[in-house]
Amino acid sequence: MAPKSFLLACLLAFTVQIFFSLSVSSLASLLSISKESSSMKGLTKLGEGCVNHPEDVSVVVSKGALYTATRDGWVKYFILHNETLVNWKHIDSQSLLGLTTTKDGGVILCDNEKGLLKVTEEGVEAIVPHAGFTNDVIAASDGTLYFTVASTKYTPTDFYKDMAEGKPYGQLRKYDPKLKETTVLHEGFYFANGIALSKNEDFVVVCESWKFRCRRYWLKGDRAGILDAFIENLPGGPDNINLAPDGSFWIGLIKMNQTGVRAIQKCREKWELLDAYPGLISLLLPMGSDAGARVVKVDGNDGKIIRDFNDPDATYISFVTSAAEFDGNLYLASLQSNFIGILPLDGPEPQLATI
Repeated sequence: MAPKSFLLACLLAFTVQIFFSLSVSSLASLLSISKESSSMKGLTKLGEGCVNHPEDVSVVVSKGALYTATRDGWVKYFILHNETLVNWKHIDSQSLLGLTTTKDGGVILCDNEKGLLKVTEEGVEAIVPHAGFTNDVIAASDGTLYFTVASTKYTPTDFYKDMAEGKPYGQLRKYDPKLKETTVLHEGFYFANGIALSKNEDFVVVCESWKFRCRRYWLKGDRAGILDAFIENLPGGPDNINLAPDGSFWIGLIKMNQTGVRAIQKCREKWELLDAYPGLISLLLPMGSDAGARVVKVDGNDGKIIRDFNDPDATYISFVTSAAEFDGNLYLASLQSNFIGILPLDGPEPQLATI
């Protein structure tokens, strides 16, 4: 065990690195991004008090319904034209994360304890039981499921250890419903989080939270089987990602101290520091009700940011983890809220956010 004086010296050095290691060029880059960010003023609350910490949202366009899964085990949906809430199915679980809807009216759900679940009117079935730290899932038109495993080493309770270690333990997997077989398509992701299919279903985009980037895995064509860069240097850790009607993507960003995350990953005494000063985690990754919220829309071809909404002080909503577009509105889920946020996209020119 390292002496306390040594750990204090390490903590001081670590703090200095966090707050003073930004270069002038990187600071200028962050400022330029913030100037283009729009405020979330105008956000309204759907189902306030009726949804407990929803992590993800998925829209069924033909039904005009928005589905979500809550921390207390409910799969619920809203009929959006009249904002009616339906408490659809209850699962004995407090570990529900990403979800997607299917053509047959079902919901595929990531449960860290039970695995990949299919929820229908008839009940709940574990189609990929005990799949590990499943994080998000998307269904192709032929029924094939693509899903992420955030970490093959750490559990959700120890997610911060995965962040601190900074090693690529994440996976992209595929489930074939006809063969009932699961295969690993690619390994080596730094906390594989959200996943989305392109409009033509020729690639999937995988979010890597600890690298502040998304990568693209090609499913069809000459590039099939190739993993390449889609977007780098996002202004936050990407969480869930959803396809927009125009073929672009919406990404929920986690507010993180990027310099600090990189510093702790390089620190040789990281485990001693975290044991002695567990509060460091909240400095690197604020997760409280005052944690800022941010969502970006990126081009479906080159990944460039084309829209940016920011609530840095959590004035309207905090810690947004998912965003889905439907009928001129952006629907926001948050692990720190008891509602779904509705942000109009077709209104007056939005105000710039103040950072």
